[in-house]
Amino acid sequence: MTTTSETVNGAAAPESGPVTGSATPAAAEPRTLTYSEAVREAMAQAMAADERVFLFGEDVGTYGGAFGVSGDLVHRFGTERVRDTPISELGIVGAAVGAGLAGMRPIVEIQFSDFTAQAMDQIANQAAKIHFMLGGAATVPMVLRAPGGSGTGAAAQHSQSLEAWFAHVPGLKVVMPSTAADAKGLLLSAIDDPNPVIVLEHKLLYKQSGPVPEEPVRVPLGETAVRRTGGDVTIVATGVMVSRALEAAERLAADGVSASVLDPRTLRPLDDQTIVDSVAATGRALLVQEAPKTGGFMSEIAARIVESPAFGRLQAPVSRLCGLDVPIPYAPQLEQAAVPQVDDIVAKAGELVRRW
Repeated sequence: MTTTSETVNGAAAPESGPVTGSATPAAAEPRTLTYSEAVREAMAQAMAADERVFLFGEDVGTYGGAFGVSGDLVHRFGTERVRDTPISELGIVGAAVGAGLAGMRPIVEIQFSDFTAQAMDQIANQAAKIHFMLGGAATVPMVLRAPGGSGTGAAAQHSQSLEAWFAHVPGLKVVMPSTAADAKGLLLSAIDDPNPVIVLEHKLLYKQSGPVPEEPVRVPLGETAVRRTGGDVTIVATGVMVSRALEAAERLAADGVSASVLDPRTLRPLDDQTIVDSVAATGRALLVQEAPKTGGFMSEIAARIVESPAFGRLQAPVSRLCGLDVPIPYAPQLEQAAVPQVDDIVAKAGELVRRW
């Protein structure tokens, strides 16, 4: 079911703030922005509305961020609120935890999600646990943004998909936007939230464009998006795999297979009810992730499906299509072979429908 807080040792994490508006405003046609422009606009609107919000990280100032996401924010808000930091992820996140405890609302940018390994003590042992260990007397309203995933030739130490790491830690919320509109709307909700939120942005999505409301419209945390409806198979995908799943669904439709495509958007809290309902209707589930198969987040979704009433409606075993259990290679052909592509999704979904 949908949850909006976690409870540990009897202390409940505070709920997110009120949601304003909907994912798409009714008044006017949204403009088209790239994913990175949408992230930047969300940060700018949050900073303009609340002087407690500030951004800091390596090269986020004059350089504009490792992937150019922060852009001109330093010129708009100054060096006090857009701060370049030393190369120390442990120190950066530790400072963010302290700032959050002191009443600020820090946004941390980590250049590559892989580098969060340098800061996991502050993320998993401090940010995630302080609220509970102090009996609810303190909160850490910190947002940590980090680009992840493969496809840029950045090799094994700069291309990982680590969402399962963070989703395993009680006290953290984990977000994976797959569209420009969600990149903005989910980030605004994350900034509002009194809990630490990890926002994982796929590097390949930064240049993809889509309609984005000009207003600061929030997309609620903990709501799965139904990107496409069909009757033969439910495809659940995250991050860059959502657009690949949608392309696969188009090709499957031309071959007589009708697929639903669901995008959890928020891994924690997870809206599993929408997923369970879809699987109960189609009788088949294909769970697609870029991360390696062993211990991946799609294993959690698979478990929730088989533990639900949808289990009795299954016409085929729940199937996972995941990255290989290898470090991401540098060579382009090997990198592509290590993670699911559109052809792989088409083949696997078609097999599920035709075999069972």
